[in-house]
Amino acid sequence: MSYRDAPCSIIIVGASGDLSKRKLLPALYSLFVHDQLPTECAIFGFARSEMSDQEFQALVREKVGDEPRVAEFATLCRYVQGHYDSCEDFERLREIVHEAMPGANTLFYMAIPPSIFVQTAKSIGAHWDDNDNAWLRVVLEKPFGRDSRSSAELNEAMASIFDEEQIYRIDHYLGKEVIQNLMVIRFANRIFEPIWNREHIESISISWSEEIGCEGRAGYFDNYGIIRDVLQNHLLQIVALVGMEQPLRLDAEHICDEKVKMLCGLAPAALEDTLVGQYVGYAEEDGVPAKSRTETYARTTLHGTNPRWHGVPFHLEAGKALSGSRTEIVIQFRDVPYSIYSKHGSTANRLVIRVQPDEAIELYITNKRPGHARSLAEVKLDLLYREEFDEVVPEAYERLLLEVVRGDRSLFIRDDELAVAWDLVTPLLDELDAKGVKPKPYWFGSTGPE
Repeated sequence: MSYRDAPCSIIIVGASGDLSKRKLLPALYSLFVHDQLPTECAIFGFARSEMSDQEFQALVREKVGDEPRVAEFATLCRYVQGHYDSCEDFERLREIVHEAMPGANTLFYMAIPPSIFVQTAKSIGAHWDDNDNAWLRVVLEKPFGRDSRSSAELNEAMASIFDEEQIYRIDHYLGKEVIQNLMVIRFANRIFEPIWNREHIESISISWSEEIGCEGRAGYFDNYGIIRDVLQNHLLQIVALVGMEQPLRLDAEHICDEKVKMLCGLAPAALEDTLVGQYVGYAEEDGVPAKSRTETYARTTLHGTNPRWHGVPFHLEAGKALSGSRTEIVIQFRDVPYSIYSKHGSTANRLVIRVQPDEAIELYITNKRPGHARSLAEVKLDLLYREEFDEVVPEAYERLLLEVVRGDRSLFIRDDELAVAWDLVTPLLDELDAKGVKPKPYWFGSTGPE
């Protein structure tokens, strides 16, 4: 039976929050208009804010925008007011959901702060169960803890309530089209896999930058910093996909197994290989202590230790308030040995995979300048998604929500995968804290600290 044939209730816990309004409701609308939601589907908002069904539907219409079928979509949406730690409120929610969609599958999306994951999960677990006729799935948003210890505690608490197969840890970067294409580039093209190793690749650089600051999220951000907020999850997920071995099959377990092996084949981040910074003016943001040592910029290098990547540096960089907003992967190949053109301007090849903006794949090669006997230039062979493909590139949350409903876990993070990712950065976080390292200042709109 197709996933579309089974009725489904989608419950957004924290429905009045920013994530729900900016990402989840528009993503669900897009799935609706493309006939990708189950045929019988209802969406329930649950939050502490007081709101009627009609007010929630008006909110849905406002956030989705002036779209052709937004009024029809809004009729699928209902709202229940309640507290996240209240078993009575979740019992009332269960009764409303079951009355509207008896026997339906149930998807809970935790669009709430991680600090209340466990108490909310306990409220859900007290009133909802998987059974033979319907499934229960719970989506968790990052960050999953603050370090190895707190992450292990969170995983242990969640495992006491749900089975691992019911838990979908979401990293929205895994829903981005270019990230999903990494495995295809490597394993479906003969030209890359034979040279995708330490013999031919000199270094791998993965960078993430935003030109905005914390934009009203400073109170939240100051509790985490850029290493926890971006590097530990987004960038390490990209590292795993760039460096993993080919899985035996295209299923969640085999893909996650290879990602875990790849992350285990890296030495943990070290302070001597790390630079942290903080943009000038961050301490004046609302909710930030005047002497905050929270980093808004970090650059570190992880070193490969497995046979494929031994000695290859993986340079990771993430920062806010920089000169542009961009996410890129740069594969720097080694120079041609003993090249007869080394004195004529030849350069080592580079493969640049741009995740955002303007998704693209660019290969830089050495080429002869027309009309010159021995004058060489670096030229770019490029594939721009917006020019090559007629299809509209779907938003990450669209793809990920669809995969949860379909039950495909390959774009989500497994518990052991999460643990090894934290193990790579926790020693660095501990040392930064123990030594009281003060981030180096940098100007808003610059390229980061010197």
